[in-house]
Amino acid sequence: MKYIPYVNIKMGTKSQMRFSTGNALPLVQLPFGMSSFSPQTEVIDDRNGWFFQPDIPVIEGIRLTHQPSPWIGDHGTFLLMPQSDIIGDTGSEAWSGYRINESVFQPHYLKIKLLRSYCTLELTPTLRGAIIKLNYENSKDNYLSFLKVDGNYTYTLENNILYGTNDYCRQGDHTDFKMHYVAKFDSDAIDCEKSKKCENGFHIALKKQSVELEIAISYISREQAIENLTGSSFDTAKAYGEREWEEKLSRIGIDTENEEQKRTFYSCMYRAFLFPRIAYETEKSGECVHYSPYDGKKHKGVRYMGTGFWDTVRTQFPLFTLIAKKEFASMVEGFVNDYIEGGYLPRWISLGETGCMPSTLIDGVIAEAACHGIVSNEILEKALEGMIHHATTPSKEYRYGRNGIAEYIKYGYVPADLYKESVNLTEDFAYGDYCIAQVAKKLGKNDIYNEYIKRSQSYKNIFDKESGFLRGRKSNGEFESDFDPLKWGGCYTEGSAYQNGFFVPHDIEGLAKLYGSKENFLKKLDEVFTIPPKYRVHGYGGEIHEMTEMAQADLCQFAISNQPSFHLPYIYAYLGESSKCEKWIKKALELFSYKTEIGFPGDEDNGSMASWYILSTIGMYKLCPGKNEYIKIKPFVKSFNLRGEQC
Repeated sequence: MKYIPYVNIKMGTKSQMRFSTGNALPLVQLPFGMSSFSPQTEVIDDRNGWFFQPDIPVIEGIRLTHQPSPWIGDHGTFLLMPQSDIIGDTGSEAWSGYRINESVFQPHYLKIKLLRSYCTLELTPTLRGAIIKLNYENSKDNYLSFLKVDGNYTYTLENNILYGTNDYCRQGDHTDFKMHYVAKFDSDAIDCEKSKKCENGFHIALKKQSVELEIAISYISREQAIENLTGSSFDTAKAYGEREWEEKLSRIGIDTENEEQKRTFYSCMYRAFLFPRIAYETEKSGECVHYSPYDGKKHKGVRYMGTGFWDTVRTQFPLFTLIAKKEFASMVEGFVNDYIEGGYLPRWISLGETGCMPSTLIDGVIAEAACHGIVSNEILEKALEGMIHHATTPSKEYRYGRNGIAEYIKYGYVPADLYKESVNLTEDFAYGDYCIAQVAKKLGKNDIYNEYIKRSQSYKNIFDKESGFLRGRKSNGEFESDFDPLKWGGCYTEGSAYQNGFFVPHDIEGLAKLYGSKENFLKKLDEVFTIPPKYRVHGYGGEIHEMTEMAQADLCQFAISNQPSFHLPYIYAYLGESSKCEKWIKKALELFSYKTEIGFPGDEDNGSMASWYILSTIGMYKLCPGKNEYIKIKPFVKSFNLRGEQC
């Protein structure tokens, strides 16, 4: 069976700032590849994260992109645009029509015919670049333009090679960052005399109508970018990319007569293997090295970028436990390298730390790897050191560590009058403490285990028996007044008490006891699945897109549109109410569809929502990453199997 034909890489791309159907890009990329490529249809002002719309038959160029999310933005980027006759110096001047239905969008292959220049562009990715074929139908003056997206650029043309740099990075640490790139053309392909710089780019004049070139990037140097060239032909690279994607997609086989379900499933599998991206390179000696955004220097070892653990800990890494253990082990090693070089374990890394979301849910990622024996004790020792560091040491900079950790230690919770999102911070810290305890136990450090397993009960300090919710509590011990479980923001992250009031994955039994009995707890949980999707903007002062998406999904307060709700129906199954769980999982799965570019019920977020779909479809869900147990419900396919050495 071939899997790539079932993948729609445009699933989830019809999104905008106010309404997300995935906030995804149609990335042509190798699995976990360092470089991705996507058509750019339009850039409007500072909303450049939303640069592709699937139903607009217009293209400004093919963009080299490292964007993990439109909310984070891009780094190290440029536009490639074939041109003829009148040459535009920007994407908005050079844009061309193309026929959507005649184009090919696949994980390993892009083919677009640009109607303005009568040029067919084909692209296949390499691990750190791409190989491109251009075929012009006319014999006019033809060019391949490298155009500006943002930041500062340099260009040098020598023989048949264009050397360039770009220093753009929208968010996160990037000390002395500069992406180096080389574009190596066929011999005798370039007319050096006619090639020219412009204010916003460089136009390569071409002598031939059919041209092949390879692009490679490096975060280290021009010399390393040259080393990153593969020297492969287009057809060889395309065949390699096809093999790589077929192998990854085949790691879960499903048996279903529903073709739509199969296409949605493998489109989600594609998304699950895009992030995190590798951020390391291989020297001639074979040694792995990487640029560190924390000090701007080259370091030995692997590194990864493009993941926010607040999102991906819940589903993507538990999926990797099942089907990508080798890759998972390398990722953890890379995250530990971030701690060694930056002083804290990462929270949300693009090029460097962005601090985009609260808490240190990388704790769950490390504990998940530990409980399944995925990484060595040597790596775990250093990881545990980093976990304890952010669990005890306040950071001087908001982007790092646990915000409010000193107060959490002092009061046993994060006070609502001192920190926003205090409920989520307290919940996440308690869960993180449980994860620290599990890693310590794995390493035989019983004193640390005992300390942090006790701290993991801190969530109980913000439980309000009167309202039956985990609530914001002030430093004087009082709960915040004027409580309404429909209010979003304030003490909660991207939701209200209904979405965020049940995140105690490590101690569901303990949470249930706070309600007096399992039956009382289930009644409270029933409210999530019976109260209409109403909301009050409260802490945000206005509507945010997650509110809109919850209302559109119309699954009551079960906001499948966002990560805090992912686990909610599975609490039913954990407590013996599998039929209720399956009812709501079925309803949620029906909101996913490959058929149109409106593919997801909310932000896909680096493989997290795609992984939720995959795990829920096969009926295996990790309620508590870091605990060696899965919630098993009836699969929504006839059967499935896990393949490969990773299983």
